[in-house]
Amino acid sequence: MDLGLNDKVVLVTGGSKGIGLACARAFAMEGAKVAIVSRDPANLARAREQLASEGLHIHLTRADLHEPHSAIDVIDEATGAVGPIDILINSAGAARRYDPETLDADAFKATMDAKYFPYIYPQQEVLKRMAERVKSGTAKEPGTIVNIIGMGGKIASDIHIAGGAANAALMLATVGLAHYYARYGIRINAINPGATLTDRVEEALKLEASRDGIQPAEALSRGEARVPLGRFAKPEEIADVALFLASRRASYVTGAIVPMDGGSAPLI
Repeated sequence: MDLGLNDKVVLVTGGSKGIGLACARAFAMEGAKVAIVSRDPANLARAREQLASEGLHIHLTRADLHEPHSAIDVIDEATGAVGPIDILINSAGAARRYDPETLDADAFKATMDAKYFPYIYPQQEVLKRMAERVKSGTAKEPGTIVNIIGMGGKIASDIHIAGGAANAALMLATVGLAHYYARYGIRINAINPGATLTDRVEEALKLEASRDGIQPAEALSRGEARVPLGRFAKPEEIADVALFLASRRASYVTGAIVPMDGGSAPLI
């Protein structure tokens, strides 16, 4: 199946590891021109080496997306290196978990700074440029955005209230902006992964195992037993859906929030 992604310019925030890296790899394998953003130089170097060993070459940018000007600088740099951005994959930012009794104004603000704004700042700048190209007639095709958010915005968890609120806000921004920018042909969708086998989940499993006096493998088995499909997701599976949503094959899909939790949350 031709997804029409060859030579598309793709910017992946949080693209140096986990789901973001899987997305960068997937788009590069489809022939896209890929740039990734991370604030960790070591993670960027590892991503470069790993992808290069697979015959895939991408542009790397180090930036902290917690500030609006950083997002503008990143987009300027990526545009200069690989061209105007056709596709934005937002996968940067992770929210710390808090006991509800420790939540205060600073914790809520820190969570929004960690999860909400690193998506919003690059998205707003990319949307502005995409719309300008459409209005000027210089866009070959309208752009697309995929926000990889998380099920924490749909299901309240005692230790993830602040992070879940940030996720819920991102979902609302996704569907609201999708409604507005559809007039330009720009599509915006989101994916809500559940537990996915990334470094972050593996660290959580180690902590759970240490707390309960079991081996990490048993903690993983317990977690997977709670998933109706019987296992956690692989990052590559999230990336496959991102590929579809960003492609011509999803040309009439916008404002969609796609759950990928193995059936754990039977919600409408």
